[in-house]
Amino acid sequence: MVMINVKEGERIDSALRRFRKAVDKAGIMADLRKRECFEKPSIKKKRKKAAASKRAARDKRAEEKGFSQ
Repeated sequence: MVMINVKEGERIDSALRRFRKAVDKAGIMADLRKRECFEKPSIKKKRKKAAASKRAARDKRAEEKGFSQ
């Protein structure tokens, strides 16, 4: 659960902006969007395979340019 402390005399819009940043950083909204509707196991597997493929391509490009992890 994300919590922020509102400082004395702080404007509500700046506190709300800090809260939204904290929620975004925690990944809460992305998780909610992911769980919004049921995802068939075959679609989930296909999505994960595509993500792994993108990661592998990115790592290969980085390796070719001389970056190493």
